[in-house]
Amino acid sequence: MTENTDVIAAPGPADDSPTLGQLEQEGDIAADYIEEFLDICDLDGDIDIDARNGRAYLSVNSADVANLRLLSKPETVNALQELTRLAVQNKTGAFSRLILDIGGSRDARQAELASLVSHAVERIQAGAAEASLPPMSSYERKLVHDLVSEAGFVSESMGEGRDRHTVISAA
Repeated sequence: MTENTDVIAAPGPADDSPTLGQLEQEGDIAADYIEEFLDICDLDGDIDIDARNGRAYLSVNSADVANLRLLSKPETVNALQELTRLAVQNKTGAFSRLILDIGGSRDARQAELASLVSHAVERIQAGAAEASLPPMSSYERKLVHDLVSEAGFVSESMGEGRDRHTVISAA
């Protein structure tokens, strides 16, 4: 009598996207890390956790806007986001695409990106073949691509590493 030793794996996500449970775990780990960071800095902040678009989102807000003013600068948010991602990766063993927002910094940056796209579109409408934007993170480039598409234009990421930027042209 022969024994069947075939192993059948349970079906998983085809695109390797994290599950809702994994995103919630990332959010909890990140929230603990940020809470400890705020305690060390002697800052008050409320932390909200959300999971959407295959990412965990953490928002830190305070009733006292001045309380988070220094932390809400774009460079500081990006640095703290990277540290938080590393803390999550250290606990889970998996790469994290977590997004951190401090004091509404992401909304403010999205407004800045919308303005950049608007000016680039105006240059193209005035006759320029294309318009290049400054280097930015992959998350910001994704936001730019979405804004450009909504405006009826096309965009492409070009360059490598820290020099990676978006080039916009007519459709």
